[in-house]
Amino acid sequence: MAKKSIALITGANKGIGLQIAKELAAKDIIVLIGARDLSRGTAAAASIGANAWAVQLDVTDPTSVAKAAEYIRERFGHLDILVNNAGISHAGQAGRSMEELVQSGFLSHVSYDEMQRLFATNVFGVVTVTQAMLPLLREAPAGRIVNMSSMNGSLTLNADPSNPFRQFAGIYAATKTALNAVTLSFAIELESTHIKVNAVCPGFTATEMNNFSGTGSVEEAAREPVRLALLDENGPTGTFSNANGPLPW
Repeated sequence: MAKKSIALITGANKGIGLQIAKELAAKDIIVLIGARDLSRGTAAAASIGANAWAVQLDVTDPTSVAKAAEYIRERFGHLDILVNNAGISHAGQAGRSMEELVQSGFLSHVSYDEMQRLFATNVFGVVTVTQAMLPLLREAPAGRIVNMSSMNGSLTLNADPSNPFRQFAGIYAATKTALNAVTLSFAIELESTHIKVNAVCPGFTATEMNNFSGTGSVEEAAREPVRLALLDENGPTGTFSNANGPLPW
C-alpha cells in the first residue's frame, strides 16, 4: 500500500465525486472518500472496494479538515492527489423547483445566508482544505490539485451576449469565479514546486445539486478531472478546462 498513490476527493460519497473516486481506484490508486457524514462515506467506500477508505471531512469546519489531514498523515504519510469536489449551488432545495433555485441566487435578492453558505463551501472550504493538505502533497513525488469549477464562473463567457448560459449568472457563478482566482493564485505560488493546480468544469451534469436536471452523466463529468489528477511532469498548471479543451477565465 505504501507504494500506491493516495487521492483525497472531497464530497465523494455521491455524484461526480464518487465517480472520480471509482475511476481513480480502478487505476490502483488508494482513494479517500471525504464526506461530512462518515456513515455515507463508509457506504460509498464499500461500493468501490479495497482501494477506498472513508474520511470524515466537512470543508466548512476547520477542525474537521485538520483532523482529516492528521489522519492521512498518520495512516498514509503523504497525499498525491487532492480533488476539491465538494460544492453547493444553493443553500437549500426542499420544495423548490429548479427555476426557483436559480432565481434565489440572483444578486438582486439573494439572502445573506445563501451568500455565506455558498462562499463558505465553494471558496473558503477549498482554501482551507488545500492549506491543510499542502504539507502532505509536498511529501509526494508529484502533487496534483484539481478544483471543480464551472463555465458559469468564466467572466469572459459571461461577458459575451451570445452565451445563452449567462442568464444563470448569480451568486453560484460568483463563487466559481472566485474559485478560479483561488486556483490561479495557488498555481502561481506553487509553480516552482512539483505540485500542479488546475480548475475544471464537469459540465451540466445530472446530480442532486441541480435536482438531476442536468443533461450530462457522471461518467462524462469525471473524464477531465481524472485526466488532470493524473497529469505527468509535462502537464500544465494554472489552467481552466473541460472535456472539450481550455476554457477562458
